[in-house]
Amino acid sequence: MNALRVPAQEREQLWPYLGLVDGELLDLHSDQPAPAIARLVHDAFVGHVSSPGFVCVGARAAVGRNTYRVAMLGDLGARASAEALAQGLRSFAHEWEERDHDFFTYAAFFTGPVAQDEVAFERSLWRQLQDLHQLDDEPWARGVSDDPGDPRFSFSFGGRAYFIVGLHGASSRWSRRFAWPTLVFNPHEQFDELRQDGRMSRWQQVIRARDAELQGGINPNLGDFGQLPEARQYSGKQNPPNWKCPFQANYS
Repeated sequence: MNALRVPAQEREQLWPYLGLVDGELLDLHSDQPAPAIARLVHDAFVGHVSSPGFVCVGARAAVGRNTYRVAMLGDLGARASAEALAQGLRSFAHEWEERDHDFFTYAAFFTGPVAQDEVAFERSLWRQLQDLHQLDDEPWARGVSDDPGDPRFSFSFGGRAYFIVGLHGASSRWSRRFAWPTLVFNPHEQFDELRQDGRMSRWQQVIRARDAELQGGINPNLGDFGQLPEARQYSGKQNPPNWKCPFQANYS
């Protein structure tokens, strides 16, 4: 289905680009059925996101319309996972361009480690993103900052900016509590398009109202782009004002 292929020996352990085709989860790099573990985690994720109590209406819409792709990787923070994730994101960006920027999202599932607390998950998340950045051969996305302390920061890969949502079993945010560590990559351009046509404000109102209903209050780390550094939001952990993101852009 996609011209970007992964060697067979790597596909035996890592599956960077999976999607539903006629109701069956396939490895889109080979058009072969996805492994059992990927089907198990995918089905659990779909059930989680499709629940009436789930907060993010955008994720629910993507699952309902089958406008999403997933990966089944090894440990979050492992170098091999970063290499497979880079392959998956390149395929995702290629397909998104073919879809003429249809609302599209990419969820990377990891078999471990099981997070003992939010600090451990956040540490693994940023280690994974740092390794992913080191594999990137494109300049930082235009229109966003590469400084995680800047309110206009957004993670970049392949010249495209992404807003990232982390899910894991120890999350204090119930909507983000999911058994397998997961990173969801949402192209920033999609949010820009929502702002331009006036839908973004309504989306935010609905999401925050649902979050408050579920949790008793919205995540205090939430903020509009350009007001608070979005790096604080990726893991879902409530960070103090003096929190410093461990990520550093490196072009050497």
